[in-house]
Amino acid sequence: QVQLVESGGGLVQAGGSLRLSCAASGSIFSIKNMDWYRQAPGKQRDFVARISREGRTNYGDSVKGRFTISRDNTKTTAYLQMNSLKPEDTAVYYCAADSTLSYYWGQGTQVTVSS
Repeated sequence: QVQLVESGGGLVQAGGSLRLSCAASGSIFSIKNMDWYRQAPGKQRDFVARISREGRTNYGDSVKGRFTISRDNTKTTAYLQMNSLKPEDTAVYYCAADSTLSYYWGQGTQVTVSS
């Protein structure tokens, strides 16, 4: 199994920045990709970004050019650097691990962007 713990959420003004972290533990050797999703109240959970074991990245259209996903050298922690934040970025952000065993979710961290 893989356990994921997100941190770094909070309240920020529009135009500001936040960095989210996702610490993985357990069967980390089985992780292929690490993802970020977000879910705003009353809306579906949307894809934000992915980083592969090899470091390849891809992003949802709404965050391209503003958000950057990265991973530490040990590949146990993924980050989401969020710049130029907008009120519509307000959501609960979830980290996920796509592993050879299963797909695992973190508990989520709230990001609120005020106008």
